[in-house]
Amino acid sequence: MFDVTEWWPHGIAWLSGHVVAPTLSFLHIQGVVGNPNDIAEAGLIALIQIGIILLIFRPLETFAPAEKWADRRLTRIDRLYTLLMLLGLNPLFAFLVLTPFANLFGIVDSAAGGEPVGGLLHWVPQLDSHPYLSFAIYYVVYDLTYYWMHRAQHAIPWWWALHSMHHSQRQMSCWTNDRGSYLDGMLQSIILATAGLVMGVDAAQFALLELLSELVQNLSHTNTRLGFGRYVEKCFVDPRFHRLHHMRVNPQRPNLHNCNFGQVLSIWDSLFGTALFGQPILPTGVGDPAVDADNGRGLVAMQWGALRRFWGAFRRPAGWRLGEVAFGPDHAPIPVSHLDLHMFERPATADPGARTSAA
Repeated sequence: MFDVTEWWPHGIAWLSGHVVAPTLSFLHIQGVVGNPNDIAEAGLIALIQIGIILLIFRPLETFAPAEKWADRRLTRIDRLYTLLMLLGLNPLFAFLVLTPFANLFGIVDSAAGGEPVGGLLHWVPQLDSHPYLSFAIYYVVYDLTYYWMHRAQHAIPWWWALHSMHHSQRQMSCWTNDRGSYLDGMLQSIILATAGLVMGVDAAQFALLELLSELVQNLSHTNTRLGFGRYVEKCFVDPRFHRLHHMRVNPQRPNLHNCNFGQVLSIWDSLFGTALFGQPILPTGVGDPAVDADNGRGLVAMQWGALRRFWGAFRRPAGWRLGEVAFGPDHAPIPVSHLDLHMFERPATADPGARTSAA
């Protein structure tokens, strides 16, 4: 009989011994990036995530779409981003790369196989006998860290210059979660992995944190009109809730889109006054033409465009002043409050991903 408890460690051991360890040895980095078994586990988790996207989330977009599109060509680049991110760069790898620094500062004990020596169980040792409770606390801290980081991505102009690439997608789909600037992704990874290390999360627990978070985010970006219902959505982020976070700016209600920053738990938005519920399905994307231009670019050009926006903001005082901005000539950040928002409205005939709302 099939037993996942036996298959899982065997799968990790095979992948570690036949793929990960030889690769690290070939690259001469086997002593730098952590335990090959942890990396192998991350690879298996990535494959599981891709399978769930293909078998569950993508069919939802066919049978219960939020928006109907004449074609899905704008979503293709996001699929490439997802495959590259899941099979290469993700926050778990940043967690593993940070392990040597954690050893240096005494956060983990290299002599004990990289096990945390501080963190939650060190502060509250009674939790050692309650693993599910300790994991739940880890997760809450992880998610709260993400919420405030996400708000910073929107509030700091040079960081928005990078993060805006994620929001430029007009056809938001189950693949959109991993669409983003790699510099932005590196900053996110370092912040979340550092929070995990400080909390004393070991690599296996962080892998599970990552899997749960990524799956919820893949679902929340899915182009489906389905939600969790009026009560559950008050606690957990669903596709309808997160779609409002991606709505394009409305000149008649210019601050409406500054909402719903939660990753998995929507309670943070309710607690901190950024929650928005009950709105109809609205177009996604950005109003700023400088950012919307990402939709006509390939992966390399998108990355380069985001870096140019970043440098245009980072090197100017305006790039450090908190507030919502657009990007003008030479990628200079311009406060949206100083602009006529109608200038950012995109003519429907110019939209290669033109769509109509689902019935």
